[in-house]
Amino acid sequence: MSNEAPAFAPEIESAIAAVRADVARLHGELVRNGLVVWTGGNVSGRVPGADLFVIKPSGVSYDDLTPANMILCDLDGEVVPGSEGSGRAPSSDTAAHAYVYRNMPEVGGVVHTHSTFAVAWAARGEEIPCVITAMADEFGGPIPVGPFAIIGDDSIGRGVVETLSGHRSRAVLMQNHGPFTIGVNAKDAVKAAVMVEDVARTVHYAREAGPLIPIPQDAIDSLYNRYQNVYGQSEDTRR
Repeated sequence: MSNEAPAFAPEIESAIAAVRADVARLHGELVRNGLVVWTGGNVSGRVPGADLFVIKPSGVSYDDLTPANMILCDLDGEVVPGSEGSGRAPSSDTAAHAYVYRNMPEVGGVVHTHSTFAVAWAARGEEIPCVITAMADEFGGPIPVGPFAIIGDDSIGRGVVETLSGHRSRAVLMQNHGPFTIGVNAKDAVKAAVMVEDVARTVHYAREAGPLIPIPQDAIDSLYNRYQNVYGQSEDTRR
């Protein structure tokens, strides 16, 4: 394996640098929003214009994450030899992220957390029902459950893609594991991760207090359309 730094066109080098900075910074949002503990969880971002993505290194404290120690990978999940940070191992979820990028070209960011309430729903293998308008706005319906899969290969990525393909939700609860979210970029995927934990907590408390009141499907459709297409989301956070 060559240790020489890879040669990319200037515009790709610039894009890589920008995604490195974004992904390093966005890991702090996971901590700030209470979505991770210790070194668990990860954010990745696709490099625009290239078959590459950036993901965090494995086992590194969130306080120590910098653009320089982010890992540059190809869409097979292989570390780009000689690239900055390539001396470290990438996140153990790298194969899952790579599978999503290969099979969902519209996805520009992937996030995985072990956030408490979302994991609690995943532990029961139960989707989060769409019973609050914030869920209709953001996810367009219930948050689905994906299949049980073991970390280490692309099995988790396969489950994410199979569950979310053709689904409005940008979040999936992988059974007995936890949430994975996707977005048009890394920031969008982080927003979805924050929102899925918020609704997981709210709906949990609501169900503990009494029966849930479903939202009619036509109202869900109307709310989703308004929020996604009329409300005026900024380009860097939503399509």
